[in-house]
Amino acid sequence: GFPRTLGQAQALDRICELDLVISLNIPFETLKDRLSARWVHPASGRVYNMDFNPPHIQGVDDLTGEPLVQREDDKPEAVAARLRKYKDAAKPVIELYKSRGILHSFSGTETNKIWPYVYTLLSSKIPPLLSE
Repeated sequence: GFPRTLGQAQALDRICELDLVISLNIPFETLKDRLSARWVHPASGRVYNMDFNPPHIQGVDDLTGEPLVQREDDKPEAVAARLRKYKDAAKPVIELYKSRGILHSFSGTETNKIWPYVYTLLSSKIPPLLSE
């Protein structure tokens, strides 16, 4: 997400005024498992997830047949460290937007269960586009 740090939030304040901030509260283990299951095809940047979007043949890109790699920062130990660092850095950002009354938080583990609530919020804030 962005902004991730208080400095980034302050820089964003200088160029625009936010009236809505969404925070998705996903359990640490869910995030760690999802990120740790990510593999990529380096040449194209295609991303696979071994849990919900695996390649047809394990470890091989669907289009080229070339090997997939797991980035160093997607390995379980690195993911855990990244998430701890993010939580510490993001806490003041969350508090800032909460104090302004513009923070809307949603919790869960599955996109299809969280999205309807996020969509409802966004739909109430953004007028629909009218087609001509």
